Order: sequence, then C-alpha cells, then structure tokens
Amino acid sequence: MRTEATTALTALTMSQVTSRAGVRPDTVRYYERIGLLPAPARTTGAHRRYDEGVIDRLRFIRGTQRLGLTLTEIGDLLSVRDTGVCPCEPAETMLERHLAEIDAEMTRLGALRAELTSMLSGMSGESCADPLPGAWCPPDHEPGRGGG
Repeated sequence: MRTEATTALTALTMSQVTSRAGVRPDTVRYYERIGLLPAPARTTGAHRRYDEGVIDRLRFIRGTQRLGLTLTEIGDLLSVRDTGVCPCEPAETMLERHLAEIDAEMTRLGALRAELTSMLSGMSGESCADPLPGAWCPPDHEPGRGGG
C-alpha cells in the first residue's frame, strides 16, 4: 500500500514531466485545462505533482497529433483508452478519414504542380505568353507594358 510519503517521493515535478515527455510546461497546463490530462495532485505549496502515467499519456497525445488527429479526436481516443478498452477501432476510423483527406490533398497538389509546370514551360524564351484573365501578372507589370 502506498502512503502519502511514498507517493510524494515518486511524484514527478513539472520540470521532470516536460523533460521526459519533450513538451513545454504551457502545453501540459493547456492539456490539463482542456481535459486531455487529469488534474495533478498538488503539494501544500500548490506545486503540481504527476504520476508516471502522465508521461505515457503525453507521448500518446503527441504521437497522435503527428498523425494529424485533432485534440478533440485525441480526447475521444483517450476516453476510450481510459476505460481499459483498446482504442484501435475508433482510431482506425479516424485514421482512414485522415488518409482520405491526405489522398485528396495529394491529388489537389498534383494538379497544382501540373499547372505550375505548364506555366513555367510557357515562360521560357524571350516572349512571355499573356496570362489568362485573372491570372498572376497585373497589366502594368507584364513585359512590354512599362512595368516589367
């Protein structure tokens, strides 16, 4: 059985948590405010004291952020995880949705790349093709119009 004295000896300070988890103190406080981290124990001087589990939780949060999940989505996964159930099923749905978003963005970027490549190939040589109406060159900066 853990006593208050042994808990105090094993509790981590904010500095220890941030160093081991690779986050800033304001990040930890923010995650506490929005409910991603449980409120820590406090010393009589009101200093935060964390248990070892907060390191794993912070690493989970940071890892899922790198995958593109929002803090709301991460909170949902943590809620499932906190029940002791593996969050794989809801995570799979979220990750499939993010993968579809990435695929759509890659398609958009591929089309943008093709358009830019086409524009660049039309710029080679001495004559610059007139841009389409609403394109990127204003009339006073086009070659042969006094601005370019």
